[in-house]
Amino acid sequence: MIKIVNISIRYRLATDRINSLKEYVIKFLKRDLHYQTFEALNNVSFEVERGQVIGIIGRNGAGKSTLLKVIAGILKPYKGKIQVNGNVVPMLELGSGFDHDLTGRENIYLNGAILGYSKKFLTSKYEEILEFSDLGTFIDTPIRNYSSGMLMRLAFSIATVVHPEILIVDEILSVGDENFQKKSKNRMLELMSGGTTVLFVSHDLKQIEELCDKVLWLEKGNVMMFDKTEKVVVAYHDFMSSNG
Repeated sequence: MIKIVNISIRYRLATDRINSLKEYVIKFLKRDLHYQTFEALNNVSFEVERGQVIGIIGRNGAGKSTLLKVIAGILKPYKGKIQVNGNVVPMLELGSGFDHDLTGRENIYLNGAILGYSKKFLTSKYEEILEFSDLGTFIDTPIRNYSSGMLMRLAFSIATVVHPEILIVDEILSVGDENFQKKSKNRMLELMSGGTTVLFVSHDLKQIEELCDKVLWLEKGNVMMFDKTEKVVVAYHDFMSSNG
């Protein structure tokens, strides 16, 4: 389903302290801008088979979310090749694809359209989305008034109303109350049993152990391990114990 070959993401971080657009233009024209290169991902390679659930772990800044954005097509690597076979439903940044001045009901149609669902389909699934999200009367409230948990419940309910071929999840199962976490986990298990391929970033190693077939461990943009869940989690525990 997914084949990643030596992909790298590089950012240029300005080291100059520039306080205005005018100052930036002057430095640019004089070729006096100074940058520091940061490798967010460095020659990352791995393959994912259809129906596999792949956990992605690593410390903050390891490149986990960057990798998901590359697979979702949000970022383009400056080097390497990526092959994705199937429709991708990304659940990455909280509230992305939502208009905060619109109500929850209106955002179901907006966000659903962005994910490729028709208005007719969303209308037929509206009650199911509403029931799963547990938003009740808040569905007709502008989402700028939603808590982060309410927003994520709505996003998750829309994204998983069908069985996508590839589901990309970034920490979403850690958001919301205990009841929603249980519901979202059960929905994930339902998707997995239906053949959906899942890429799942989480700092909760217990969730990783429960849900994932294999685990990719990233450290400072580099692949440390890609193997069966048990092996990688043990190695990661040992590494964290040694390095803090």
